[in-house]
Amino acid sequence: MNHRDPPGIIAPHIPADAYRRAEATGQPVVIVVQTTDRTGRPLSAYLYPLAIAGAGAMGVFGLVAAFLALLDFAAQTAAAVGGVAGSIGIGGISLRLFGSKR
Repeated sequence: MNHRDPPGIIAPHIPADAYRRAEATGQPVVIVVQTTDRTGRPLSAYLYPLAIAGAGAMGVFGLVAAFLALLDFAAQTAAAVGGVAGSIGIGGISLRLFGSKR
């Protein structure tokens, strides 16, 4: 965690002997502050969109899997009903679904 001083405090870390020497001789105190500016974008600028896109993709995969499970259940139900019902007849025309080929 970086320590940030409030505005107005220039350098609370000047050694006392250097301060007294500068005060006695009238020499200026030179304070060198090294800062490193970021080059480029921070990592969070890339992570948040990727996390949202990944969650969306997982949601779409889940929706497709649920739809395929529903279709599988419907096909098995149709096969069971067709097997129990035997032949289907309408107006003298009979059609046998899911029957044996003997």
